[in-house]
Amino acid sequence: MDLHILEHRLRVTSLGKAGLERYTHGLIKLVFLRDKTRCKFFSMTEMPDEYTLVLDEEGFKELPQTDYLQVGEAIWLALNVVSNGHSSTNSQTIGVTKIAKSVIAPLAQHNVSVFMLSTYQTDFILVRESDLPAVIGTLSEEFNIYKEENGESVPVDCSSVTNGFIKPKNVTSPTVHPVLSPKNQFCVMSLDPDTLPTIATILMDVMFYSASLKARSADQDLDHIRFFSFSLIDGYISIVVDTQTQKRFPSNLLLTSASSELWRMVRIGGQPLGFDECGIVAQISEPLASADISAYYISTFNFDHALVPEEDIDNVITMLQKRQNGDR
Repeated sequence: MDLHILEHRLRVTSLGKAGLERYTHGLIKLVFLRDKTRCKFFSMTEMPDEYTLVLDEEGFKELPQTDYLQVGEAIWLALNVVSNGHSSTNSQTIGVTKIAKSVIAPLAQHNVSVFMLSTYQTDFILVRESDLPAVIGTLSEEFNIYKEENGESVPVDCSSVTNGFIKPKNVTSPTVHPVLSPKNQFCVMSLDPDTLPTIATILMDVMFYSASLKARSADQDLDHIRFFSFSLIDGYISIVVDTQTQKRFPSNLLLTSASSELWRMVRIGGQPLGFDECGIVAQISEPLASADISAYYISTFNFDHALVPEEDIDNVITMLQKRQNGDR
């Protein structure tokens, strides 16, 4: 298998909802006016209290710097696993599950923190730029590693990149965080970018105007959580919405899997997780991989979220709760 280090240098930010009106111009430009910006990597995920924005340096320039915007200190690089020339494998499982044991677990064991972003098309593993030598040193035995330069994939001389790098001792077992599962059903979809203007009014309403005070208060019990994710990365669109929001979009324009599968969420973390702890993604993805359960995984500024097939949600919650209680 091949591991590609993409060209994008990314920032992870959190936008408080109280400041949203100051950012609508820049966000509309990034989503709908692709010819007016050089941004190639943009992701926006809405939670009850904030928006997590992951975007490249060109996109970051479109955001005004105010007190409403928290910016993570690190520069992040996006990794993508490619098998047989495609970013998906022949495995029946999809999402983060298929790379749990080959990528996520080894990085966790060698003290590398990851930020995950699953999309309809593929899975992006974000690592700190400063951790790149550790990443290459950890994964070079398993993967052919390439780095994108000016649109071309160039083989990485692993020996030179990792020169002087000593694999750290395995870290102690990470904190096992509590999980909860709201009752929403979710859809993972895509859209032809050329049809984006057709749904622009609906999409802007969902992105900017659906978070009313009534909706926010209803989210506080986490019974039905407010969650919406939109990504536009290298020309490909991915959308995650709950089934109620999906009904607002023209069904003939949305692309879904052949099975039109519905997904349930597992939210990880009772308190904000931060970026320094290692192994959070691994503690969720490894048990799912062992059980052959597919999962999309979306990290945000404060919490992590796994989307699993609806029919598996009870088994997943039981499995993760046993893990939390120390059972095997």
